[in-house]
Formats: sequence, C-alpha cells, structure tokens
Amino acid sequence: MNSTTAVAPHPCPTGTRQDVAPYADAVRTHAERAWLRLNVPGHAAEATSPLAQTFGPDLLTLDFPPLLEGLDLGTDTPMDRATELAAEAWGARRTWFLTNGASQGNQIASLVTPMLGRTLVVQRSVHSSVIDGLVLSGLKAAFVQPSLDTGQGIAHGVTAEAVAEALSSHSDAAAVYVVSPSYFGAVADIRAIADTAHAHGVPLIVDEAWGSHFGFHPGLPSGALAQGADLVTSSTHKLAGSLTQSAMLHLGHGPFADLLEPLVDRAFRLVESTSASAILLASLDVARRALACGQETLGASIEAADRIRSVVRRLGRYGVVSDGFGGFPDIVAADPLRVAIDTRAGGISGHEARRLLFRDHQIMVEVSTDSAVVAVLGAGSAPDTDRFVEALHTLPRPLGTDTDRGIRLSLPEPGEAVLTPREAFMSPGRVVPAVEAVGRVSADTLAAYPPGIPNVLPGEVITSQTVRFLQLTAAAPTGHVRGAVDPTVSHLRVVDA
Repeated sequence: MNSTTAVAPHPCPTGTRQDVAPYADAVRTHAERAWLRLNVPGHAAEATSPLAQTFGPDLLTLDFPPLLEGLDLGTDTPMDRATELAAEAWGARRTWFLTNGASQGNQIASLVTPMLGRTLVVQRSVHSSVIDGLVLSGLKAAFVQPSLDTGQGIAHGVTAEAVAEALSSHSDAAAVYVVSPSYFGAVADIRAIADTAHAHGVPLIVDEAWGSHFGFHPGLPSGALAQGADLVTSSTHKLAGSLTQSAMLHLGHGPFADLLEPLVDRAFRLVESTSASAILLASLDVARRALACGQETLGASIEAADRIRSVVRRLGRYGVVSDGFGGFPDIVAADPLRVAIDTRAGGISGHEARRLLFRDHQIMVEVSTDSAVVAVLGAGSAPDTDRFVEALHTLPRPLGTDTDRGIRLSLPEPGEAVLTPREAFMSPGRVVPAVEAVGRVSADTLAAYPPGIPNVLPGEVITSQTVRFLQLTAAAPTGHVRGAVDPTVSHLRVVDA
C-alpha cells in the first residue's frame, strides 16, 4: 500500500439495528433539496462562496443550523434516533453528542459533581480540561498520584487501592475521576476502581477520550461502561473516526444513573453550543455505524499496529514502550492501536524524531516526549506500515554517546496545593519572570502539550524543577506548553498575594 486507506465496511450482523445512520442520512436528504437559504450560516451554501472555492460546494450544502424540522426539531427525530443508537452501541443508558470535543464532556462532568459532595477524588494526570472543570465547579480536589515510568518520563494510571485511600480520607467526596487509557495506551483496572468508588458511595467518572473504540472487537480492551463506570467521556474523533471536535458523553446503567441523568442533562444544556454543527453531529452518527459494523476493518487496524511493533522489535534499534507495562500494578491491558516507540533507545529524542518524520517524510505522529513518539492508528484505518517503519529507521542518531542517550527529562513532582483551582484562577494575578515565580502560587494551568497533562495547576506552588521541565519542553522541536503566557515560558502568572 502506498497511502493510508480505509477498508470497505461490511454490513452489521443480522438482528442488529446499527447499520443505519438516521441523522447523517437526514442531513444528506435535507441537503439534496433546492433550498433558497435566507438564514444562517451566511455562506448560504452558494457555489460562488469563498468557502466553496476552498472546501467544495458539497460540504457547504450539509452545513445546517440546529432546530430544523426533519433533523432535530420535535419528538422522535433523526437526532433522537442517532443518540439512542449510540447509547445502544456503547452500552449506555443515555448518550449526548458533543461538538466541543471531550473537553466539553469533562466540563459537564465537573459541573455535575458539586451536587454530590465537596471534594473530587481525581487522578493527578488528568487532562487539563478536567482542571478547567474544577475551576468552573469550585470543588476542592484530592489528587491521586499515578504510577510513573521514570525511565520513559511518562505517567500511567492509578490503582483501586490508591483510590480507596483517598476516599477514606475525604468523607465529603463527590466522585472519583480517572483517565483510562493513558496517552501511551495503558488501561487501568476500571472494574476494581468502580467497585471501590461504589463501596464508598460515590460514582466513577472516566475520561476515556482515547478509548472510544474499546469493546467493539475481541482484540480490543473492554470499554469503561462495561466495567462499571457511571459517566464516561468519549473523544470519538480521536480513534473512532468522527470529525475533529466531535465527541460523546455516556451515562452508565449503574447505581447512580437516576441521580446523574437530570444533572448531566442540565449541565449539557448550559455548555452546549446554540449553533452546533450538523456536519460534526452527522460524523458522530457515521462513526458509530462504522464501529458497530466494523469487525473486519477493526481487525485489519489491529493487525497493522501489531505488525509495526513486531518489526520494530525484530530490527532492534528502538524499543516498544508497552512491552514494559507489565511492571506497573495499575496497568491491566494495553490499547493495541497506540504504538509507542522508545526513540531514545535508538539514539534520537522523541521530539526530534517527530520533527524529522514530519519535515522529511510527511509522516505525522500523535505525541512526542523527550523519550518517545506515539503513533495512532484509527479504528478501521489501514496505514502504510512499511513507510512508517522505514522512515523511523532512516532517522539519524544525533545523540552520539551512551551518556547522551541516557539523558531523559524527568516528570517534575507537583508543588504543594495551597488554594483550590478556582480560588487561584479567580484571584488577582501578576506576570513575573520565571525565576521569580519559583515558590509562588500558580494562577494558571500549565501543561506540556500534547498530551496536555497539567504539570502545574492553579493553586499549586511552582517549583524550580517544574520551571526547568517546561522551559526545556518549550525549547524542544514541536514542544509547546499549553497555558503559558509566552512561548518560551520565560514568564509565569502567579497569584498576587
């Protein structure tokens, strides 16, 4: 194969309802009518529009606003049927379609939790959008530290025992909030964590942004809902094939479903766009059908990922990060569609490898760290694995000595939390040189990005180790620090107290 292709889909098994896409089909049918469009959007789907010249006229004809008869206005609409099918496919009691990514789902989940208690027991290595949710909700946070692979400089997940310890120390706990899988594909023991949370009388919320494809093939891990999670954020666009910025929020069938459903629905109404994109929503409907009917295509994607790992192991220059997952008690499985390569073992940093793959080989990988790159295979895609492996092995070895190859950026230990995220974010702040920020309280969330796991939270004391880590990350090829006041992290915003 010379390019990334998609294997032709096959019909769903007999007896299932999943082989239809009611909302996507309704949007297409609506677009085929000869409309005179005197409403928004302002491009009016005219062939002479500058947008049509860039994207083609077909896309514009599908771009409808919300609240249209025959699409989403009324009862038993195509949108209603589409969300019902999604809930059925993921095993949810109810599903909401989102057009602002899984970040919107995390914010909704965070807005619900103040109704349940005053402290959120939360994995410290959650996505920054969960911290944004803490700012919105005003909750206190009891952070559970993930296991760390110090050799790779990456965070994995948390154990049920660590969650139980945190819950025992906080009688006012509202919920437990964890991430699974991690950005490197590590899957936590969601069943054990869910049982622990429920035994302490609180629900489990899972940020399953990277696992929207779980449970749809025997070669994939089981999804969080099937393992007892109560509310699950699904970044459907990441691996499940919908368009960028589209996502889903799933409510489970567990003991908190009756309590959570009206709260989630109200929070959803609070943050949903009043101009949700029909194109994004339709892509969720299509992606759901493709996953539910895609046993063969999913199998081909898993085989392609396995082929990359097998060749990398055989050639011996690089390492496969997931080969070391067995040494961590919090990891019970690995996502086969995430291929994490230890590039430092092969004499080149992950950031430099990503830069050269992009510049010289027109290959984009998802994440790079100082030590590794992570390639992602979409569920149902069949990429040119030979092209990736060959490019990877033609990269230079700029790290010339064994000592150089051993240098790795260690994840910094978080500073002491002295304010809640909301208190720090809302407090008067000032921007100071980074050297003067050490020992002071951060007013911002700062995260090496991707993957977007915060290294500093609002309310935490800034340490010299963290400043050095963020500055080195910002200086690396493709490095970026989300939330920084300047690209080099030469200045930081602190609470002015």
